Amino acid sequence: MAASCPLPVTQDLSTLRAKLQKLLRFLREALPISNAHTVDFYTESVWEKLVDSPPETVLSALRTSAAASEACPLEEAGRMSEVTDFPKIFCETSQKLVNVEAFALAAKCYSVQNLGICTPFDQLLVALHGNQKQKTDENVKLDEFMNLKKSHEVQAMSELISSIAEYCGIKQIIDLGSGKGYLSSFLSLKYGLKVYGIDSSNTHGAEERNRKLKKHWKVYRRRSKPDVSGLALQTTKERKVQDETKCKADIEGICNNSNANQEKPSTSDFLSEFSGSVISDIRRQMENLKVYSHREENLCFENAFSLRELLPVNAIEPNSSSQIPKRKMSETSKERRKITSKSNESNIYSPLTSIITADSELHDIIKDLEDCLMVGLHTCGDLAPNTLRIFTSKSEVKGVCSVGCCYHLLSEEFENPHKEYTQERRGFPMCHYLKEEKWCCGRNARMSACLALERVAVGQGLPTESLFYRAVLQDIIKECYGITKCDRHVGKIYSKSSSFPDYVRKSLKKLGLDESKLPEKIIMDYYEKYKPRMNELEAFNMLKVVLAPCIETLILLDRLCYLKEQDEIMWSALVRLFDPVKSPRCYAIIALKKQQ
Repeated sequence: MAASCPLPVTQDLSTLRAKLQKLLRFLREALPISNAHTVDFYTESVWEKLVDSPPETVLSALRTSAAASEACPLEEAGRMSEVTDFPKIFCETSQKLVNVEAFALAAKCYSVQNLGICTPFDQLLVALHGNQKQKTDENVKLDEFMNLKKSHEVQAMSELISSIAEYCGIKQIIDLGSGKGYLSSFLSLKYGLKVYGIDSSNTHGAEERNRKLKKHWKVYRRRSKPDVSGLALQTTKERKVQDETKCKADIEGICNNSNANQEKPSTSDFLSEFSGSVISDIRRQMENLKVYSHREENLCFENAFSLRELLPVNAIEPNSSSQIPKRKMSETSKERRKITSKSNESNIYSPLTSIITADSELHDIIKDLEDCLMVGLHTCGDLAPNTLRIFTSKSEVKGVCSVGCCYHLLSEEFENPHKEYTQERRGFPMCHYLKEEKWCCGRNARMSACLALERVAVGQGLPTESLFYRAVLQDIIKECYGITKCDRHVGKIYSKSSSFPDYVRKSLKKLGLDESKLPEKIIMDYYEKYKPRMNELEAFNMLKVVLAPCIETLILLDRLCYLKEQDEIMWSALVRLFDPVKSPRCYAIIALKKQQ
């Protein structure tokens, strides 16, 4: 390891398993709520089957619980340790929910934050940095070419990845599911890391960004050349200050021009935005360009070439009219430029196209594979567990930092035992304990794990009316068309509809059903029948939202326990990287291997 500071102490496998067992005891009773689909809410009488209280009582209890937690978080945390009597939450005979307050308290107790299984982000960074200050370019501003959510994510994750890389003495990063290359680009530009971004698509756009990057080197060269030659002719400190101010103004002009069209989220706009960050990188190098004086008046001529030496060789075109004095560049300067050029080119990340599975051979994808870190920002479905499996099986991968998402797309080993899968190993479960239990969440439960409790808590509520429309439509389809199961999906019809009848007709047409046989009066009769029961759907969805963090905790604990089971792993942890309101999938699984 490049650093010697001890990493934060994390909970061992036996402690994590004990917490996993308690979580499972709660979820065995609560999982039917998560697995109930809102589409079937009225057709399957979901409320009557699963809840033994009026919807008004449920909503009131949930609001009271949320208010108590916000007002006295420490007192609430103390109460959580007392939640052990599960028969008081669910009826032993009917399995219905009978105690909403205890349900809400248990759900909080078994969330990631309150289980005490997270390592604080700041504490980890301090341990990784030790007494050394991390070298970065503070002038690279992410919000110039990303939206606020992506900027927040890339800022935090790139800082962590670069810190781990420096701690381990590693320069190569493999970014799985790199997409448009936001994280890969930033790791390369700001931290000087050699990054391979692997994705099953989107690499054409990444290649185009590489082309744009080279173009902006040349643009900058043309704009800055007069200032470079002028450095040798300036004789006063006042003139020097004026020149630096002018250079910065020129660069700001380039930045403003490159960011002029950010309103449209097109590929070309993103490329311009990306290039703006490159200009910020150049700005840093200009500000750091030191020009020393001879006897406080005459500038040192040799330093007039220092800016040129920052540029790649192929970025500077021969120009007979150049004002640089007619003398040959020293061999040392030429060699320095070659090294700088090679370094700059190696630090521009390389986008690669490949479908990644747990059995992927990295050497077939990356020809110059060396000791590296494997990372993934919001790796979808099975890609997150496959990232961990590749990490444990490939000797070159010394560390991993993975933030997963799209839990509903995970494959489950015990969900459909007879279903054929394209890959042998499933995404869930991973650890021995859950495999022994043959635990299955179910797709609807995994879908509900994607719900964002923190966003709902700050007023970004669920789309109750659109869910209500869909649930009533399902009853119409069942009773008027005799269809109970349909492979087709309605999709986003609600936002395109002017009224409930309009929604129903457009949906029926999309499903291939004859909407002309259904008079508007019948459609409105269904609407009026269920409208008084809309609060049932609202209350039930709030129960699912409250339970969502527990499902996510189960998935994350499964992955962390899997890593703890591996003998070659020195350290592993779960860390909250992001603000959950800005980015609900905010937890990273991090692990480092033992030194060989």
